Amino acid sequence: MDLSNLRPADGAKHSDNFRRGRGHGSGNGKTAGKGHKGQKARSGATRPGFEGGQMPLYRRIPKRGFTCRNSKTIVGINISALEAFDNDSVVSVETLIEAGIVKNPRDGVKILGNGELTKKLTVQANAFSAGAVEKIEALGGKAEVI
Repeated sequence: MDLSNLRPADGAKHSDNFRRGRGHGSGNGKTAGKGHKGQKARSGATRPGFEGGQMPLYRRIPKRGFTCRNSKTIVGINISALEAFDNDSVVSVETLIEAGIVKNPRDGVKILGNGELTKKLTVQANAFSAGAVEKIEALGGKAEVI
């Protein structure tokens, strides 16, 4: 016995062209596997979530608030986190992910001005706060919006 000889056990698999409701001799005649009477024996199955006329769960639960389809989830990074990079280096979203500062950039990364920066860096991000741009350019660095 090896992997090339594996096959399903006898009787475990039905053929795809199995014909239901074609007489007693077929082994699946008369009720064609649907049992006797009842809703599930008839044609026209109920839609998903239908609870037999009872108020369905999705209508019983209260709905609150509003979700804006156009809102973006921006990840904020303080300028103090950029101290991990070497002087004169280029900091992009990819390098932030590699350094472990950002785990999931979502819809963009914004550099915020909280903390101190002591290195000259070229920072490429989706957005900057006014304070962050001020601190980066005060040290001779660049704040590039991508």
